[in-house]
Amino acid sequence: MTAKAATSASDSVSARAVAALSGVKSEPGITKPDEILVAENINRHFGGLVAVDVDRLSVQRGSITALIGPNGAGKTTFFNVLAGFDTPDAGTWRYENHELRNKAAYKIAQLGMVRTFQLTKVLAKMTVLENMRLGAQRQLGERILAAPFPFAWSGQEEQVTERALTLLRRFNLYEKKDDFAGTMSGGQRKLLEMARALMTDPTMIMLDEPMAGVNPALTQSLLGHIKELREEGLTVLFIEHDMDAVRDISDWVVVMAQGRIIAEGPPASVMRDKAVIDAYLGAHHDEELTKSGESLTQNKKAKST
Repeated sequence: MTAKAATSASDSVSARAVAALSGVKSEPGITKPDEILVAENINRHFGGLVAVDVDRLSVQRGSITALIGPNGAGKTTFFNVLAGFDTPDAGTWRYENHELRNKAAYKIAQLGMVRTFQLTKVLAKMTVLENMRLGAQRQLGERILAAPFPFAWSGQEEQVTERALTLLRRFNLYEKKDDFAGTMSGGQRKLLEMARALMTDPTMIMLDEPMAGVNPALTQSLLGHIKELREEGLTVLFIEHDMDAVRDISDWVVVMAQGRIIAEGPPASVMRDKAVIDAYLGAHHDEELTKSGESLTQNKKAKST
């Protein structure tokens, strides 16, 4: 495919995602035309703290959806629940019409929904290639009865290795394949985790702050990779605080605050939403610090008398 054709294909995929959501109202819990993930009445408490209290969230198939909100909004806890790493106090959610409540994380991954973590999870004393191989599912060599007989699984292992090397080339990590994963930089670990997630051959990938702690050059590379995932037909749901990144790649934005979804819609409209501005900056962020020409010092003195 020529560069021009590749760009055209990318534009058409992006355009389809935008077109699919163009008639959807910007309101919390709204139904999407082709929902791949639907969560309803999800509630998670930690003692007296309500971490997540989501009435409804759905994700449009083939889109890039950003989940944003201030620190402590409940985004990662919500991710943990959806991916099977935490158990909610109430609620149901389904992926591709499969009910996910009470399903283990590995079973959810086998259905095609995988996630990465804000704090990267690499096996530091194994090589980059070995880390990648571990991402492949249903490997015959991992079975107790088959493990002593290489002839039963060697062919599959060769296929897994070739796929791993292909992904390492794609993410510019091929030269690091024989290095211990613990020697990689934070940004390289982010790339490795995304590449390893793709070893499961998912249809939806959930990324928890993929750009956190990454230098600007690598951030652009990560953004490009996320766009490529959509071009390949994958659905992406990601948590992010970098609003420039959210504007750049998102087809749809969902905003959480204090455990609840307070807004959702296209990036441009969400960024102008008063509830979103208040959640990030405070309800009185635009009020003047002085009144009637008095200085801030004078106001403080008046309050103290």
